[in-house]
Amino acid sequence: MLVKTNAIVLSKIKYGDHDVIVKCYTKNRGVVSYLLRGVLKSKKSNSKIAYYQSLSQLEIEENFKPNQTLHYITDVKLSVPYKSMHTNILKAAIVMFLSEVLTTSLREEEANLLLYEFLETSLQWLDHETEFANFHLLFLLELSKHLGFYPDTSQLDFPYFNLRSGSFELKPQSPYTVSGENLLFIKQLLSIKFDELNSVKLNSTQRQTLLNLMLFYFELHLSDFRKPKSLQVLNQVFS
Repeated sequence: MLVKTNAIVLSKIKYGDHDVIVKCYTKNRGVVSYLLRGVLKSKKSNSKIAYYQSLSQLEIEENFKPNQTLHYITDVKLSVPYKSMHTNILKAAIVMFLSEVLTTSLREEEANLLLYEFLETSLQWLDHETEFANFHLLFLLELSKHLGFYPDTSQLDFPYFNLRSGSFELKPQSPYTVSGENLLFIKQLLSIKFDELNSVKLNSTQRQTLLNLMLFYFELHLSDFRKPKSLQVLNQVFS
């Protein structure tokens, strides 16, 4: 059965000599893996692999067969041609990092329209902006909302944040408690949208510390989550 859908590329790996497996987050069916047969075999087919850069937004026609692990793409085109996501070195580092986070975090093989729209719009925002140093921090927080462990902001004025419970507290209740400067930054991020990111002033050390806290927050709430290998690259380009 041929089905058309929008998709965001999460990752790709070489399979054999000439094939590639691409994992996408699709608008219609959540996470789907596709086998691209012979895509590395010739110069003509090599041009097709350019569509599948990390976090590219595509319109695809797929050959969908229920109960199969791998599916096939019969037609592909860009739904949103990026202007700077893969050419700006800073944005490219963010893309590499976030594609790893999403590949590890997204598992559901079912539609989640709100999550897809969040990914779609936030990535387009990044592509068009010139000030984006804190983008990945707010992205992670917003992503946690769609994954089910967004911080409980009902007691936002309390002086401690419990990473384990995801709640603000009057007194520290666990070894996973955040306070002081990091707490202030978390509260700021919880109170803004992407267009207000410039209001959060962080130096490179503060940004790295806060990012490590957020990644640990993901580790506490997602059993299979692992720290991205590209974290070091991201920290270097923003240092």
